[in-house]
Amino acid sequence: MTRLRIIIAGAGGRMGQANIRAAAAHPDIVLAGAFDRPGAASIGKDAGLLAGIEALDVPVVESAETLLAGADAIIDFTAPAASVTLARMAAQKGLVHVIGTTGCLEDEDAAIAEAGRNGARIVKSGNFSPGVVTLAALVEKAARALPDYDVEVLEMHHNLKVDAPSGTALMLGEAAAKGRDIDLRSHAVRVRDGHTGPREAGSIGFATLRGGTVIGDHTIILAGPAERIELGHRAQDRTIFANGALRAALWAAAQPAGLYSMADVLGLND
Repeated sequence: MTRLRIIIAGAGGRMGQANIRAAAAHPDIVLAGAFDRPGAASIGKDAGLLAGIEALDVPVVESAETLLAGADAIIDFTAPAASVTLARMAAQKGLVHVIGTTGCLEDEDAAIAEAGRNGARIVKSGNFSPGVVTLAALVEKAARALPDYDVEVLEMHHNLKVDAPSGTALMLGEAAAKGRDIDLRSHAVRVRDGHTGPREAGSIGFATLRGGTVIGDHTIILAGPAERIELGHRAQDRTIFANGALRAALWAAAQPAGLYSMADVLGLND
């Protein structure tokens, strides 16, 4: 079997380093390159040493363009604008593009979907943990089975996270909305402050906590008459996301061009 040649975006970030470690350890993958934004402190460093493992003789460079010719796939946990640019590059080259970037606006998601139609094989997910993706499937079923129960999504992350609610929280909210056959955007309540009045029936609430070094805690509450169901997930190591992203890349390499989710990778949409 030919090993998949992967390049890592955002090599100096937490997930970039986790992705480097996972790629270096995977028997079916070759780390073909790593890059970061221009001027980043990681530029010029060996990717392996940067990620806290042995030297890999893979220097971190400033641009993905010089690496694309020797790559089959891009692993990208960066920022929305960067992910859109990389998706367009992936479409031009017919590459696999695994996107773990969160906080994308509607027009950015539309541009990524267009890249999937134009030749890229994209897997985009708010979370690449198999456990979280399975949790989302359970949330959808629970929301469908309990249509009159109030749904609340509580999430906590480290104090350096820049977007809220988290991509995972929104993913779980979308799962609940799908179970109810409603549009999340018109039913989400992201802020409560002051005299808010009674809870609006059918809404999906979000609560966001930030602090310390928490990798990611998510709890979905379905509250009904005289009982409450809580479904949750706690991430203990970023390796789960990195390994999930590599699994997605290997799966997407055998698929036609398009936009997929981690649920597709796990066969949960069959």
